[in-house]
Amino acid sequence: MIEPSNSEISLRRQCELIGLNRASYYYQPAEESELNLRLMRLIDEQYLKTPFYGWPRMTVYLKQLGYQVNPKRVRRLMQLMGLQAIYPKPKLKNQTQKTHKVYPYLLRDLEIVRPNMVWSADITYVPMPQGFMYLTAIIDWYSRYVLSWQLSNTLDGHFCLVALEQALTFGKPEIFNTDQGVQFTAQAFTDQVEQAGIQVSMDGRGRALDNIFIERLWRTVKYEHLYLFNYETVPALLAGLRDYFIFYNNQRFHQSLDYLTPAQIHFDPAWSL
Repeated sequence: MIEPSNSEISLRRQCELIGLNRASYYYQPAEESELNLRLMRLIDEQYLKTPFYGWPRMTVYLKQLGYQVNPKRVRRLMQLMGLQAIYPKPKLKNQTQKTHKVYPYLLRDLEIVRPNMVWSADITYVPMPQGFMYLTAIIDWYSRYVLSWQLSNTLDGHFCLVALEQALTFGKPEIFNTDQGVQFTAQAFTDQVEQAGIQVSMDGRGRALDNIFIERLWRTVKYEHLYLFNYETVPALLAGLRDYFIFYNNQRFHQSLDYLTPAQIHFDPAWSL
């Protein structure tokens, strides 16, 4: 959609016309070998079906498909993708050093009864034919409304901070829940949440189901959109995701919402009374 050689419309203006951040135009997907990209795509698809698979089971799965991979490679690829098996893990005894402030999980047995009670954020891996990107999103638990999202070709925390700043333009929740990924445990992120007067809640390690609604969002986005289109460039991916999230928020009927859309629930005037 962008024509760098167009002498009549500047690159900046072209990006503005399609709603694309100009810096994003220059993003290049992170690269791996062709074989590793194929393995990562297979791991991603299987992980959506069996999130309790760690690298040992995923190694067996790939070998059953005919790939002679060793556990070291599978473990590295899963770490690169930000994936870990979901299961309760024992607390480490005599743990003397904390790498970040530990926040409690505040959602256990909490009844979510209105929008803006709880927001949550997460990151997922996005496969592309010639590389991969990372996608973060912030979602309202009650309405399932996607408040903001951002793409990055690295797992540094900046794109999560940008998503947080965008989401806060909609208001603020009582509780903000994330996993214990370094992007969300970073002081810059938690400070911004707390300075907005929001309680920080964090899942237990390896307990992604504590953040289940955004896990369901990733499954929906991938099966309904990303796996169907296989975007080859980052600008095309950005434009496609923008259109999909508009559809998701405003047109996609959710069975769990009595076949209303997230926007209908989130912006229902009854909640402003």
